Amino acid sequence: MATETGGPSLTVDELAARAGVTVRTIRFYGTKGLLPPPVIGPRRVGHYGQEHLSRLALIEELQHQGMTLAAIERYLEQLPADLSAHDLAIHRALVASWAPDSAEDVPRAELERRAGRTLDDEDLERLAAMGVISGTRAPGTYRVDLGLLRLGVQLLDVPIAHETILAARTVLLEHTRSAAGELSRLFRDEVWGPYREREPGAEDAEQVAAVRSLSAHMQPMVVQALVTAFQRSLKEELREWLKES
Repeated sequence: MATETGGPSLTVDELAARAGVTVRTIRFYGTKGLLPPPVIGPRRVGHYGQEHLSRLALIEELQHQGMTLAAIERYLEQLPADLSAHDLAIHRALVASWAPDSAEDVPRAELERRAGRTLDDEDLERLAAMGVISGTRAPGTYRVDLGLLRLGVQLLDVPIAHETILAARTVLLEHTRSAAGELSRLFRDEVWGPYREREPGAEDAEQVAAVRSLSAHMQPMVVQALVTAFQRSLKEELREWLKES
């Protein structure tokens, strides 16, 4: 059975196993409105899809960033209701970019378990081109960016050439680094500078702790603004391109 969005159909037990959480957690998230309800099939069995997996991954990442359930609930409420699993995966990848590196060395079998599918050599090459994995000195072991793995696996089935992936990654890295630099300078000049002037007697450790706390509260808002602005800009570009073609 397929879900209404055409994704894979999972029982609550299968969803819990794939997401690495308990069934009780999934039901609790459902009662809090953090997860959409399942599609009810024969014998009143609920079926979940890729959008539930992606939303669970996003919730996990937001918790990793230190957000409370109440803050996560407010964050999710501000997202468009029709976000696809792919869009949610992008949100999660961007949120993860604020965290320290979450790379881990894993053998191929563990990589496939976390990916939720068998990976052939071509899949591994595409994941490497996207910066999701890289080789290590140990044969059969890969350095995996856990923050990007789910998104990378979803992109494996998109018919894009290897060279195009590399070119797209280069463009994204250049522009996101530029945006990060501008935002960092804005934060330093408009937030950090005035704070130091207001609190000249504070010790450096106190000032750093205060700025880190403020940064942690700003991160989800900045990520959401970046994703929303990018999606709108991309839609406008595609609309203009389709008019010309």
